[in-house]
Amino acid sequence: MSLDLNDYPLLAKAQLPADLRNLPKAQLPELADELRQYLLRCVSHSSGHLASGLGTVELTVALHYVYNTPFDRLVWDVGHQAYPHKILTGRAKQMPTIRQKDGLHPFPWREESEYDTLSVGHSTTSISAALGMAIAADREQQGRRVVAVIGDGALTGGMAFEALNHAGDIHKDMLVIINDNEMSISENVGALNNHMARLMSGRLYTTIREGGKKALSGMPPIKELARRAEEHLKGMVVPGTLFEELGFNYIGPIDGHDVDGLVETLSNMRSLNGPQILHIMTKKGKGYKPAEEDPIGYHGVPKFNINEAKLPKSKPGRPSFSKVFGDWLCDMAAKDDKLMAITPAMREGSGMVEFSQKFPEQYFDAAIAEQHAVTLGAGFACEGYRPVVAIYSTFLQRAYDQAIHDVGIMNLPVMFAIDRGGLVGADGQTHQGAFDLSFLRCIPNFTVMAPADANECRQMLYTGHQMETPSAVRYPRGSGMQVDIDPDMTALPIGKAEIRRQGESICIFSFGTFLPYALEAAEQLNATVVNMRFVKPLDEAMVAEMAASHDKLVTLEENAIMGGAGSAVVESLNRQRIAKNVLQLGLPDRFIEQGTQEELHQMLELDGPGIIKQIERYWQ
Repeated sequence: MSLDLNDYPLLAKAQLPADLRNLPKAQLPELADELRQYLLRCVSHSSGHLASGLGTVELTVALHYVYNTPFDRLVWDVGHQAYPHKILTGRAKQMPTIRQKDGLHPFPWREESEYDTLSVGHSTTSISAALGMAIAADREQQGRRVVAVIGDGALTGGMAFEALNHAGDIHKDMLVIINDNEMSISENVGALNNHMARLMSGRLYTTIREGGKKALSGMPPIKELARRAEEHLKGMVVPGTLFEELGFNYIGPIDGHDVDGLVETLSNMRSLNGPQILHIMTKKGKGYKPAEEDPIGYHGVPKFNINEAKLPKSKPGRPSFSKVFGDWLCDMAAKDDKLMAITPAMREGSGMVEFSQKFPEQYFDAAIAEQHAVTLGAGFACEGYRPVVAIYSTFLQRAYDQAIHDVGIMNLPVMFAIDRGGLVGADGQTHQGAFDLSFLRCIPNFTVMAPADANECRQMLYTGHQMETPSAVRYPRGSGMQVDIDPDMTALPIGKAEIRRQGESICIFSFGTFLPYALEAAEQLNATVVNMRFVKPLDEAMVAEMAASHDKLVTLEENAIMGGAGSAVVESLNRQRIAKNVLQLGLPDRFIEQGTQEELHQMLELDGPGIIKQIERYWQ
């Protein structure tokens, strides 16, 4: 299993798009094969996103062959599918470092390469950004072309259609490629569509179409008749009526693994004016049978042996917080048929697979549409149901307005189960859950809980589910400290903290799963540790009591310091007119880079030794 580029002779010659464009077109299929093999070996060696990139190999080769990147702009949506793009844009030798500390970024990243036109990580952004670039290109009049690549999954987000509607209306030159890997095309239909795509993107069809429009421009009734005839003719063989209605010229679907066909079609389309859509069909995991058969399982993978037909199983250990949530969901739904669970396309990640199978009538996947997911929950709550919105911290940011307007203002009992709160690690800046405590605690009517361990998480989920007002339970990626999980469910007293260790002089107010670090530091410092549990409402009586009996106060959270839980403690002291120095420990005022969770905790001095260092420095 080689990672030496010399073992991939064509790929070694095409490490930059300019070199790729010097290759004979006849060699592109062989280059695509080498690129796929190198991608597979790199990701199996380092871990990362696999199935999506395997599906975009031919498309990536064709795009960089036809378009003059980086002068022409290529905008990837999400970025899971952009690993082949990284390999072909000068980063092939660095691929084994992807997602690791100080290694390649897991997504397209502007600071990393001039070929990365947009730093991404969340879906459905490509068309909007590409439209901005297309408008700029039109103003500059230098012949720059702009291409956005978006998956069919990302098209479930409303932002994509907002951008399509705008782009079709202002009619700027741009190409949107829909990478559709949800369905396959049979051989006959595929051949027909490939023929139609080449015909419809070619000069003859374009000349007839545009010439006919000009000839009929002075005869409105005939022009309308011709337009309708064209729509009906295309509608019989092309599923693009919706995009045509939005103002785009639609071409496809075509085989996204036919690199020759892609090059020909893209070459034709590069010269077309106005907004264009090319619909391609691809297979996620293409070229590696286990990934083709299980594209979900091979979406993001650990290190694995490509000669084995399955991924390595994780070692048995403490259940993850996602698993704890999934188990609670099943247990709660068995007792409460009013529970409705919603996810924005994160069933597997949020631990909801078993629930979706056992309680299909109470399970709702809203697709990649976080705003809709939250307001769907509000609609359930209006009718007396008990919605649970399972959502990653970083994705809840996209539905902040709905949390305020559609849940908070109406004081509806929607519970947010917020996964990946805090530092998630390898996905880097776009996925760190750094802000949820800050942006939720300022919303009136919300109760915000941060469990210290898995059992407390289970009990808090039950507590939130029993409330008649909005609530949020925020927990991290991973499993946390070793505890026994009580199968019984008991509601916690709202806004009440608990002392976990009694010490002297120093008191650490710990919010969430940094509690073991707090206890580790407290052992050396003989400090008191309070597990605060609730960010809102805050246990102000406990804050006052600790301030009265300790000289030094410290707050600890896995959230941005600015506006976070520590700020809530400072505000409480101010309200109670207690003058006390408070050291606030948490995430600094910057976007935190990738690395393992442990590496980041150590780097930010938020582990046990780091907490001791920060306390000693502050009160030196």
